[in-house]
Amino acid sequence: MAGRIARWGAALGLGALWWWGVLRLALVPDAGVLEGAVAAGGWGLSLLPVHCVPKPGVVRAGARARRGREARGAREPGAS
Repeated sequence: MAGRIARWGAALGLGALWWWGVLRLALVPDAGVLEGAVAAGGWGLSLLPVHCVPKPGVVRAGARARRGREARGAREPGAS
């Protein structure tokens, strides 16, 4: 439970910091490098595919082919 609260707190805090940078860049004429770095950094992190994980039942094509060779009794190249 504490980990869940900490994750939500970090997400909300970093989200608020990002919005602060973006709104300050858009609305304040003397916004500077700090706000630009915060906004660009948050946008860059949103491009990372951190939500992509393999599904539990998915088998890679290479693993499927290797399993088929093992079933037929074929040996891997270089195996003794």
